[in-house]
Parts: sequence; C-alpha cells; structure tokens
Amino acid sequence: MKNPKVASRYAKALYDYAGEKNQVEAVKDELQQIIRTLKENRELQIVLDSPIIVPSKKHAIFSQIFSNTLSETSFTFLDVILKKKREPAIESICEEYIKLYNKEHNIKVANITTAQPISDTLIAKIRTILEEKTQSTIEIKQVVDPDIIGGILINVDDFFIDASVISKIHKLKQEFAHNIYQVNY
Repeated sequence: MKNPKVASRYAKALYDYAGEKNQVEAVKDELQQIIRTLKENRELQIVLDSPIIVPSKKHAIFSQIFSNTLSETSFTFLDVILKKKREPAIESICEEYIKLYNKEHNIKVANITTAQPISDTLIAKIRTILEEKTQSTIEIKQVVDPDIIGGILINVDDFFIDASVISKIHKLKQEFAHNIYQVNY
C-alpha cells in the first residue's frame, strides 16, 4: 500500500469501534484470519487489487468467503473498506490493527530465524528470556532460512541478536580482506 496513513487511520477507527463493542480481541483474531486468507490465496489478492472488478462483485466474493466466519463488526468493517474503494489496503489495515492491539496489550513480536526448525522447548526458553529482557509478552514468529547455515537471528523491535554462521563467515572475510600483514604475500 502506498499510503500508510490510510491504514493507520482505518485501523485506529476499527480499534476504537471494536473497543466500544468489547470485541477488540475477537476482531484481532478475525483480522489475522483475513491476513492468512489473503496470503494463501493469490487470486483473491489479485481480485482485490483490480480496479476493473466492481465493488459490488468484490463484496459478493467477500460475503461468500467471510460471512459465516466473521463477526458483524469485522464484516461491517470490510464492507466499509469495499465501499470506500480501499480494498488494496485491507491487509495493511489488518496489520496496523494488530500492531495497535499488541501495543495496547504490551505484546512484542520476536522474529526468530534459524537454518532448521527448533524445538518447542527451545522456543519456550527463548520466549522466557526475551520476556524478562523486554518486560512484555512475547509472540514468536519462527522463520526457517537455510541460507544462514546455522545459528540464530532474533529480532524484537530494536533489539537484534545475530548469532548466525553466515554473519561470522562475512566477518572473517572482512578481516582477511583488511589484514595488513598479508597484503603482498
């Protein structure tokens, strides 16, 4: 989305409305479901982004997909987004809402990248350490990236730990490239 202010404003409005209805957490869960659905269905994302498809058709598609699974609050929100022709921003708005929720409930997201999946016990230990360090509830998002070769990358807000093998290899390459004792050898 090109205008993050739009996402922020719609998310704030929905958060306030859900707060009035005492449905803040339920709406957050439903918005996570919408994000998952959009990410899993590329065709749906293409339909949303298309200016050729009329809003009434998009509304019919959303009704078929979400009418039985979303609360009235969330479905009304989607209806407003479609009527205002902001459907390309739906995913961004949902993500902004989740950020608002996390901020209000002192939840921080920890992105953990490893070369191979790690056990649940190790994730629990990492969560405990991060919760003590940040004084907040930690939600873990694990990413498996074989390119880091081994080790772990942890990112929580501005807090970053790079204990990956690939970063150590890059550091060694830099050290060897700048080694003044071996220049003309």
